[in-house]
Amino acid sequence: MDLLELRLSEFLDEVASGDRSPGAGSVAALATALAAGLLGKVARASGDDWPEAGAIAAQAEALRGRATRLAEENAKEYGAVLTARTETGPGASEQRDFALGQAFARAAEPPLQIAEAAADVAQLALVVVRRGDPSLRADAATAAALGASAARAAAELVAVNLTASAGDDRVVRASKLADEAARAADEAFAGG
Repeated sequence: MDLLELRLSEFLDEVASGDRSPGAGSVAALATALAAGLLGKVARASGDDWPEAGAIAAQAEALRGRATRLAEENAKEYGAVLTARTETGPGASEQRDFALGQAFARAAEPPLQIAEAAADVAQLALVVVRRGDPSLRADAATAAALGASAARAAAELVAVNLTASAGDDRVVRASKLADEAARAADEAFAGG
C-alpha cells in the first residue's frame, strides 16, 4: 500500500485498523511533515517583515518532504519485520534470530531519521517563533510541540527495535535528539 496516495480519511482508517502497519513510526513521520508544513505557512505569511522568511519556508518544505518520504519507508521496513517473523516461524534458532535481528536493525533506521527530521522541525520552529509574525506565534509553537512529540515517539521506536543493544549509538542519538526537540518546544512555548 502506498500511504502517500491515500486520502486523509483512508489513512486515518488504516491507522485505526487491526493491521499492525502503518503504525507509530509512520504517524510520527506524518506529524513531523504536518509540523513542517505549518512552519512553512507561518514563514510565508511573515515575509513582509522578515527578509529570511523565504529561506525558512524553503527549509520547512524540505523537512516536510523528508518526513513524508520517511512515513512510507518506515511502513516498508516495519512490514519487513512482520514478514520476517512470519517466514522464520516459531521457535528459537540462530538463523531465525539473525534474520529477525537484521530486520529490526533495518527497521530502526527510519525512526532514527524521523527523530532527526522532527528535531530539526522543533529547532526551526523556535526560529520562527522568535522572528515570524507574532500573531502566528502559536502556530509555530504548535509545530515545535508536534516536532518534539514526534522525535520522542521515534526515539522510543529506535530503542524498541534495538532492544538487545540499549547502548547502541543510534539509541543514544535518538534520545538526545528527542531531548533537544523537547527543549526547543519548551522555549517556543515560553515565547522564544
